Amino acid sequence: MQNHTLPSAYYPYIDGLRAIAVLAVIIYHLHASWLPGGFSGVDLFFVISGFVVSLSHARFHWRHFSDFVITFYARRMKRILPALLVCLLLTQLASTLFIPQAWLSDTNEKTGRFALFGLSNFILVDTNNDYFSPRVEFNPYTHTWSLAVEEQFYILFPFLFFAWAAFRKYHPVSLLLFAAGLVASLVHARLLASSNSAMAFYMVSSRFWELAAGVMLYQVMALRAPVFGNALRPPTTASSTGLWLSAGLIATGLITSDPTRFPFPGALLPVLGLLGMLWFGQGRMAVHPVLRLLTCRPMVFVGRISYSLYLWHWPVFVLFRWTCGLGTPLTQTIAVASTFAISTLSWRFVETPVRRTGLFQRLPHVAVVTLGLAAVGAGWLGYQRMTDAQPRLSLSQVSHHAADWYPVGQDTSLNHPGCQVDTRAEDVQGSTLFVYSRSGCGEHHDIRRLFVIGDSHAMAYVPLLKQTVLETGSEVYLYNNGGCPFLSFQPWREDARCLKFSTASLNDVQARIRADDVLFMPSLRLPRLADQFAHFGPEKSWNEMFGKQAVSGRRSAGELAQTTLAPLARQGAWLMFEAPKPVYDIPPFRCADWFNRGNPACAYSDRKDKTWLQQLRQPVLDTQVGLSLGNPRIVIWDPFPLLCPGTSCSPFHGDRSLYFDGDHLSGYGNRLLQPSFRQFLTRLNGPAVQ
Repeated sequence: MQNHTLPSAYYPYIDGLRAIAVLAVIIYHLHASWLPGGFSGVDLFFVISGFVVSLSHARFHWRHFSDFVITFYARRMKRILPALLVCLLLTQLASTLFIPQAWLSDTNEKTGRFALFGLSNFILVDTNNDYFSPRVEFNPYTHTWSLAVEEQFYILFPFLFFAWAAFRKYHPVSLLLFAAGLVASLVHARLLASSNSAMAFYMVSSRFWELAAGVMLYQVMALRAPVFGNALRPPTTASSTGLWLSAGLIATGLITSDPTRFPFPGALLPVLGLLGMLWFGQGRMAVHPVLRLLTCRPMVFVGRISYSLYLWHWPVFVLFRWTCGLGTPLTQTIAVASTFAISTLSWRFVETPVRRTGLFQRLPHVAVVTLGLAAVGAGWLGYQRMTDAQPRLSLSQVSHHAADWYPVGQDTSLNHPGCQVDTRAEDVQGSTLFVYSRSGCGEHHDIRRLFVIGDSHAMAYVPLLKQTVLETGSEVYLYNNGGCPFLSFQPWREDARCLKFSTASLNDVQARIRADDVLFMPSLRLPRLADQFAHFGPEKSWNEMFGKQAVSGRRSAGELAQTTLAPLARQGAWLMFEAPKPVYDIPPFRCADWFNRGNPACAYSDRKDKTWLQQLRQPVLDTQVGLSLGNPRIVIWDPFPLLCPGTSCSPFHGDRSLYFDGDHLSGYGNRLLQPSFRQFLTRLNGPAVQ
């Protein structure tokens, strides 16, 4: 097969446009309010990519489709893969060292792994990680969605562009193919915007039109006039006016873009502006102020390193968020300086050698593609090795002392070798039921069974529940309705999806439960003071608990709870509420190490006044007590005294943490509470509150 070397053409103003795009994205990611539409810099990149990739592959007359495809993929691999693989692997190493496993990071590893294959956008859609939600700010691979879109577009590009590249008489055919794809993509984006905003934002099907617009602009310009030569023409009145209008469209898009309207019609302004810049700027002398700005040395340099800047800025920013924070001028300055330094090194020592070194230039394109695929495979192996080694390599105490931090629990008994917890999973109308039972223990077991319904706080009791199974032999039925509380006495938290899960779980319990079985109902029934990614503050929590809506909502929710639980009480079951536990201003797992104690998330006190917390929980406790007085089968287990024995409360107990984050128990917290929980179960014929 002939190895074609394509003639090159360089247009400095295009690097200037790349600089505008990447700087907009960096500013937005650093502080969104500084440039509210800065995220649309990605839309500028899409148009530039469509235009440039067409320009670079139309400069040779192709005879065979196989030559065109292999050459195209070889060039794309040399351009994209080296810097991407280095960035992904070094980012995973940093994640292994500094980012512990948590709800906040539970999609990170999978996103990065799929980014190796250009599929990270599918993971972000599948996990419903909206681009504008706070959670994505802690995933160092979120930004790879746009690279995935481009890579998926490049799979289609040769099939649509070959007619143009090979046969002059078929130029209109290729143009029509891209036009049809553009229209279909616009329609698809518009339809998805109202039904699945995450899919509309992340998927190539709704972004194809932006890349196709760049391709079609090149095709129209090439058909209209030979504007891609080396001779530069002076600007005309029309081109000067067009450049100003185009710059205005881009600026307006970067300043005012509405995230809820992306990618269509929200991206129209920046896309049209970028198309105008290319149309009116191509082949013109750089005497117009806009072109002078775009072709000045600093802008051209930023444009030349823009790919590495885009790759590296996000992992650097995310690593700062996980460690020292990114909320002060000092940390922001250091983060930006680090980004430019790393990106310059990446461009100089990774991008440039692979693209320009004679060895890679002389390699047959088939060999380049083969090496590229092999590099991806090797990258995947290295990535997986680092992921598997996190417990050993991590610098975080959370990873080193996982049993104390994570509420996972032991499946085997330390006192009785061979005695273990067996787990099976069943589907209950879309939610998962985990059934824990004991085997290999030999001794008598309790025939009473324990059913557990609740939100993630029910799942946080897994160590306690498993230990109870090992000690008593009781079977435990745990319904995983994460994110959906059960009888929270906060009706606004129980939306249609949660009500569906709760109803399905309750119906399943009612079909299984027998007299003297126990239904345990742990859920978050207090307003959060802090999430894993943000602090809400005591004032907000106090208002949520004592506001007029909260008072009336608790009253109606209490009446509903009485009605809901009555049938189970008539079946002879014990109905066991968890009294509200303390909640805290900090997520301990993010504040446990030398490298993150200075994080803004840890700036709040780790101690709370006991009286204040008791007052905060009193309305919920009063509602629970009222229910128990109206129904003797309703009882209340109160872990508060064990978790807060002094005059003030803390999530820490010595050098260990009782909590994983601001309101979920840790593994150690479970071990502290388990004896009390077991004693309560054995004394259910006693007082209602213990």
